[in-house]
Amino acid sequence: MTSDSKPKTFTLEEVSTHNSSESLWIAIDGEVFDVTEFQSTHPGGKKILQKVAGKDATKFFHKYHDVEKVMGQVGFKFKIGSLESNATSGNLGPNHTVSETPSIQTSSTLALRSSPFTSVLAEVKNSALEESETLFEPFGDNVPYADPSWYQGYHSPYYKASHAALRKEVRDWVEEKLMPFVDSWDEEKTVPAEIYKEMGVRGYLAGCIGVSYPKEYTNKRVKSVPVEEWDAFHELIITDEITRAGSGGLIWNLLGGYGIGSPPVIQFGKEALKKRILPGIFAGEKRICLCITEPDAGSDVANLTTTAEKTSDGKYYIVNGIKKWITNGIWADYFTVAVRTGEEGMDGISVLLIEKTFPGVKVRRMDTQGMLSSGSTYIEFDDVKVPVENLLGKENKGFKVVMNNFNHERIGIIIQAIRLSRVCYEESIKYAHKRETFGKKLIDHAVIRNKLAQMSIRIEATYAWLENLVYQCEKMDQTEAMLRLGGAIAGCKAMATQTFEMCAREASQIFGGLAYTRGGKGGKVERLYREVRAYAIPGGSEEIMLDLAIRQSVKVHKFLGAKL
Repeated sequence: MTSDSKPKTFTLEEVSTHNSSESLWIAIDGEVFDVTEFQSTHPGGKKILQKVAGKDATKFFHKYHDVEKVMGQVGFKFKIGSLESNATSGNLGPNHTVSETPSIQTSSTLALRSSPFTSVLAEVKNSALEESETLFEPFGDNVPYADPSWYQGYHSPYYKASHAALRKEVRDWVEEKLMPFVDSWDEEKTVPAEIYKEMGVRGYLAGCIGVSYPKEYTNKRVKSVPVEEWDAFHELIITDEITRAGSGGLIWNLLGGYGIGSPPVIQFGKEALKKRILPGIFAGEKRICLCITEPDAGSDVANLTTTAEKTSDGKYYIVNGIKKWITNGIWADYFTVAVRTGEEGMDGISVLLIEKTFPGVKVRRMDTQGMLSSGSTYIEFDDVKVPVENLLGKENKGFKVVMNNFNHERIGIIIQAIRLSRVCYEESIKYAHKRETFGKKLIDHAVIRNKLAQMSIRIEATYAWLENLVYQCEKMDQTEAMLRLGGAIAGCKAMATQTFEMCAREASQIFGGLAYTRGGKGGKVERLYREVRAYAIPGGSEEIMLDLAIRQSVKVHKFLGAKL
């Protein structure tokens, strides 16, 4: 069917005549599919399809399938038209995420549609839209707490028209190019290189570096946002919307190593080095990662042991050591590496930009519990000769470079952990409106509503804290933010990862056995349950973060005159 041709329509009676293995049609969500050729490759076998031949299979389909994945990967190529009653009422397109809104309504909420409450609410909303530029029309499925409140028609001081435009741009791309393929990429332990390249072409990579849009080092631009308007909330939106695909491995593949390996280069690198390597990185043609963690030094950065000794002529550093659990290292062209150039402790650390082409760099993939497509890597540096021009910042002052980078890294983890908590919650509340036990839907059991409430209150509280921290980062310079916000960001990181762990557990309980099986209806929850630890430990473990949250905050506020 061509895009400019009139869609074909069928009655349910017409569909019912195609009820044999020789000609097998089904209807799903008002759309008609000819799945005759699909019978031999259907994962569940021919008999499953033949059971619903010639029928409206909507309820049956939603019971067993992840709609986004199945429709995105295989469903729409078998679509031949729509049911007559659906032909003029917003039928599904290939980029559409199926909305289950009617099935999510309770009898009381349906009654509100025709009640005086509805007209009053509409009147108030229209008046607010006229008076405020920060109130937007609801966006998405409008499931309570499944998206940030400003997506659902609530006021916010943080967002403007360019944020709303970017939100739609990224969501459309994610739903078309990422969501249908997340499961297979996870199993393959990689994401196609063209997806990363498209991140560069779209300007998303350049916009996710924790600084003003680096227009002097790239000609890539984000379509929906003028470069002069770019701020930290635009970066938040890109990270948040990609994370909505429901895979930590995916977001770490696209923004993990890049988002923490690039900032030290742009902030502390020499101009010649930046002009040489940053255009390729921002274009998605080259990849970079951050190398701090070692087998015996993670959060305890001051005790790392990888060494860098200067040659007698002072032109090179010779690097020896091991780095472990390095995100994206298996694909990286550049490594931002913390090394020891001086005495023990924080005063002997420097940061070097090591290139994969330098002899002596060896990488191998590590097997991990989750984040399968993130490329966790074991790296050996064996007498690697690095030009002194690749020093980032000053020699023996690298601890500042590392600490300066932590706020951006941890805010990225917070954004992801909260959105993945929302994914667990959203999957759960939608499933709870479909699954029936003991003669009623799960949502009608008080114990299930309690679980959903416990998830949502933590999500909303943590997100509100995140927004405030992002706003402060936007208003403070880098040094002030590093000093004043370090403790708060550490605390929010711990809160976000604890919220994620709780939501993954409760979602797993709601889905039951489906959340113990890879793929299928509970596939997202199963994957996210495996990925929780990757958020609770990297970037500073929860124990370290909770201690830092108080220790650093007290230290800073004593300096500012706190009366304790």
